[in-house]
Amino acid sequence: MTTTLRVFVDGIAFWAPTLPGWEVARAAFGGDGMAVDPPLKRPSPDLLAPAERRRAPDSVALAIEVASAAARDADRDPKTLASVFTSAHGDLAVNDYMCTTLATAPTQLSPTRFHNSVHNAASGYWTIGTGCHATSTALTAFGRSFAAGLLEAATQCATDGDAVLLVAFDVQAVGALSTVTKSDGLLATALVLAPERGPRTRAGFELTLESGPADAVALRSTAALALAGNAMADALPLFEALAGATQATLTMPLSASLALRLVPIAS
Repeated sequence: MTTTLRVFVDGIAFWAPTLPGWEVARAAFGGDGMAVDPPLKRPSPDLLAPAERRRAPDSVALAIEVASAAARDADRDPKTLASVFTSAHGDLAVNDYMCTTLATAPTQLSPTRFHNSVHNAASGYWTIGTGCHATSTALTAFGRSFAAGLLEAATQCATDGDAVLLVAFDVQAVGALSTVTKSDGLLATALVLAPERGPRTRAGFELTLESGPADAVALRSTAALALAGNAMADALPLFEALAGATQATLTMPLSASLALRLVPIAS
């Protein structure tokens, strides 16, 4: 028996150096806008205090920026939102620093940099900054991390009957780690998923699991293709679809033998 999950998108957020915000990204994905030139370096989320903002690594700045924007877009109180944070690699720059320092000068390891190296650092900053006591999950599934995060968030949303914030992000691979894993630039996305259609609903989907391999969904826009080197690029087809309000079905690979099928719900 196949289980179908129904979720509705109440909030959308997006950030990349060339597409800093969902309105810019939506226009570029739809062919009605241009990428920002020169690209921005990184976001500066208001949720973090100035000192924290300076010390926070790129991964945290990205995640907090889109999480805050998605909650605002959905008109939801961040304190009440359960959340799922997903990233293929966490912060590769921090982990490169950690490995290099441990190999060359271990007594000089920074405690601040150390606590930013854990995979759930971004979710920790978010829950502390917002005072949120709702459930928070951090996960990874390598190159299929967005699809895995979407499945987790949709499952929680349908099971608990309440909205869930999905935050997905990855950063540039640097140093020795860049020789064994690939990720270009910065990319972060966020969605607020709700179990029922509401006044803020932008789109709705029915999600089912399918057995067997599936090819990655082809990107259509020049703006999305320019971001395809980031480890969170598997999020891009869904955001292209949201930008165009397309009624096309998406099949997103989860593994070599499993895929997540998204069928749009008619408005």
